[in-house]
Amino acid sequence: MGTTARATREGGPVTDPVPPYARVPVLSAAAALAVVLLATANRYGFHRDELYFRMLDPAWGYVDQPPLIPLLANAMTELVADEPWAVRLPAIVAVVASTLVAAALTRELGGGALAQGLCAWTFAFASFPLVAGHVLVTTSTDLLAWMVASWFAIRALLRGEARWWLAVGVAVGLATYGRLLIPWWVLGLVVGLALVGPRRVLRSGWFWAGGAVAAVVGMPNLVYQVVNDFPQLEMGAALAENNADEVRVMMWPFLFILFPAIWVVGSVSLWRRPEWRVLRAFVVAFVVVLVLTYVGGAQFYYPVGLLAVLFAAGWVPAAAWLARSSVAVRVAIGAALTVYAAVSVAVSLPVIPVSALTSTPVPDMNTTVVDQIGWPTYVRQVADVWETVPSDERERAAIFTSNYGEAGAIDRYGPALGLPTPYSGQNALHEQARPPSDTETVVVVGGQFAQARMLFEGCEVVGRLANGTDVDNEEEGLPIGVCRGPLHPWPELWDELQHFD
Repeated sequence: MGTTARATREGGPVTDPVPPYARVPVLSAAAALAVVLLATANRYGFHRDELYFRMLDPAWGYVDQPPLIPLLANAMTELVADEPWAVRLPAIVAVVASTLVAAALTRELGGGALAQGLCAWTFAFASFPLVAGHVLVTTSTDLLAWMVASWFAIRALLRGEARWWLAVGVAVGLATYGRLLIPWWVLGLVVGLALVGPRRVLRSGWFWAGGAVAAVVGMPNLVYQVVNDFPQLEMGAALAENNADEVRVMMWPFLFILFPAIWVVGSVSLWRRPEWRVLRAFVVAFVVVLVLTYVGGAQFYYPVGLLAVLFAAGWVPAAAWLARSSVAVRVAIGAALTVYAAVSVAVSLPVIPVSALTSTPVPDMNTTVVDQIGWPTYVRQVADVWETVPSDERERAAIFTSNYGEAGAIDRYGPALGLPTPYSGQNALHEQARPPSDTETVVVVGGQFAQARMLFEGCEVVGRLANGTDVDNEEEGLPIGVCRGPLHPWPELWDELQHFD
């Protein structure tokens, strides 16, 4: 446990022996998180993204993401159960592992048992890990990937063990299978090393060998992007067009909501502590990712992977300060963190009854909550409209949904109600399948009904989506209509109905 690094002066790696691993506080925090996530995993229902993932055919990549998350969703559905708790098992494992890595980062930086325990418990019950562990989304594994890559890079920098750059390369390459955001981490770190050092790393053969390893491991994802004309860039532009104004406002307060403000202490300490001088590049990297998030405007939580690293670093000085503080100060800080954790659980996990949700601010604070409500009800309403189509007409009829959540819900709950496999023009579903060329009648679900009116001879609204809970989500109140007589051949119509968001 007590590895000692080579120590040098003036920007070289400087560290004391690594403290013992605090097994009891760290493992108990990870276990508590696992229990809470498992206990709430089947409440409310599938998230719209999970319904989408389980519907995608396995592939090397998709227009909106790499292959890993849909592959995990399909595997859990086929091998375990087609239920929310089963689909979410990989997310739970990833976030529990992230908790262990957070404590390992604190230990790597010299944090003892108190610092490691505080880091593990406050990380486990912070808002973002709870959300990322409750629903299977691309962020679930990406958070772990950024933290692991950072842990290995810190070992390489702080301990002067350059071979760790090979491990960084493996982590970065594997991260590309879950999400293509890790290049931001790489760019940020390279910019940081170039600006504040240690610049000698950029001349290291081990560093560039790590880059080569990352390229080789992640090559299939790069090939997919090249062969398909970089669809991820088009997807990013679509997200920015829809989200940019909101993201550029939300990203700032959410830096203090996703994790407690201990990360501020970590940022200052990484910059100012002489023994951490070789790690100042991480502060610059965080700033670079913040700037990219602001300029790109796609999603406000993109900096969270580095935010977690700064958070873990912050507990080293924070724990030392608490150890010297009075009992009153410790009680006050403990109370504040407990309140934060309680609020995080209430906002991030499905612990509030659906009937009471609308009387709370939770739907406005956490959109993943409302995106888990109402899917079976919506599908029954679509089935009611499908029944209005004469039986002899259904042979050349199809169901078209405006988004992948609606499509995924019908794919999951529709077969029991006699519904056919739905189609959607959103993201990867546009390429996966389209209605047969002889389709004459279409049940149109959701917001694209207005567009469909211009593409068929006649359309009528037959019903509207209503979840019966007063929870206002993206589907609530949208029309379910029947359209007949396509005005153009289906290949042409299908291009008209395509959209990215």
